[in-house]
Amino acid sequence: MIIVPLGVASATPTATRHLPSVALWREGDVHLFDCGENTQMRMLQAGLKRSKITNIFITHFDIDHYSGIIGLLSTLQLQRREEPLNIIGPKGIKKYVEWNFKFADIDLNYDLNFTEIKENIESQKVVDNDDYYVEARPLKHSRFCVGYRFQEKDKPGKVDAQKATSLGITEDEQFKTLKAGEDVELEDGTIVKSSDIVGHPRPGDSFAYVTDTKYCPNAVKLAMNTNILYHEATFSESLADKAEETGHSTSADAARVATESQTKLLVIGHFSARYTNPFILLREAREKFFPAWLATEMRPIYTNPSQEKGIVKQRVYIKEIDENSDSKRSGEKSYDKKSSDKSGSKRFRKRRPQNTKKQSSRSDSGERRTKRKEKPRYNNDDSDNRSSRPPKHITPRTPFDNFDRF
Repeated sequence: MIIVPLGVASATPTATRHLPSVALWREGDVHLFDCGENTQMRMLQAGLKRSKITNIFITHFDIDHYSGIIGLLSTLQLQRREEPLNIIGPKGIKKYVEWNFKFADIDLNYDLNFTEIKENIESQKVVDNDDYYVEARPLKHSRFCVGYRFQEKDKPGKVDAQKATSLGITEDEQFKTLKAGEDVELEDGTIVKSSDIVGHPRPGDSFAYVTDTKYCPNAVKLAMNTNILYHEATFSESLADKAEETGHSTSADAARVATESQTKLLVIGHFSARYTNPFILLREAREKFFPAWLATEMRPIYTNPSQEKGIVKQRVYIKEIDENSDSKRSGEKSYDKKSSDKSGSKRFRKRRPQNTKKQSSRSDSGERRTKRKEKPRYNNDDSDNRSSRPPKHITPRTPFDNFDRF
């Protein structure tokens, strides 16, 4: 299971942050949690295939959390998708999607399966497959909002192949039957019990997505004993009143949920645009819970790094331009131009003498060269012609050269 934050901004995007969306990669399938504007573009840049999307989970109807879904579904139509797609969200998501495509006069090639969540639920299992299920619980926001828990089902334990062979198990089908929890009867009537060969079931990985909420017990229930908890941290502790007023969490609230739920890793996101340096929020979270990480767009978070590393490869890096450093560099360039125009020739930085021995050797060689120059090797006419030639352009290389300019 790989978690890839696609957008970590709240309400409004910035130059380097995009509207909320988180992708979960599992065994080739992609599951989207929220679908803010530009989500499909961020998937391309993160190295995730849009054709592999299986489920889209919408938390609530603040427009920054679902404004990218129509464009994404239209792209899948142009890519001639045929597999059905599941869309899960609060009641009204079906009406919104169908109205938009009716307005645009688009008839989709693929089926959309909607699961709408009503406001009066305590919890609801919105997806239930053979290998995993997804649970939704209502949160505490200014409007109806739900959080999600993606839970893998327990995996079969490891098979003791050596013990199985000694008991007479030789065929692959027999091994599969034992691993499925069923006993095997041999030709001589001997029964080999699965419990004697297969170890204890291994718990599956889990991920909780909790955003746009005040602190509430349902957030703790969703995140209980998860591998990764993605929790919003819109404000710092100094703006706790603002968070209470708008129905959001502070970084301390996120740490409180992580502590009470005993999650293995807290990842905070959904940052207010006022925080140009989100490490302020991370510092506050780490004072109350560790380990805590910042959600960085398109940077994968692994549950099993030894097996998952390299599966999702980021294609684009976005970096904010530092205007101060650029102005310094441009100033250096303009200064060089002025100085070169005044002198009429290039000015080079002198090399530092490394030691006295080399200096003396250089000075000696210089004297020898001057002595050699004193000897008339050419006629007067030739020497005049040679002195009129422009000097060769030689650029000395020193350890102080700024190679970032080139």
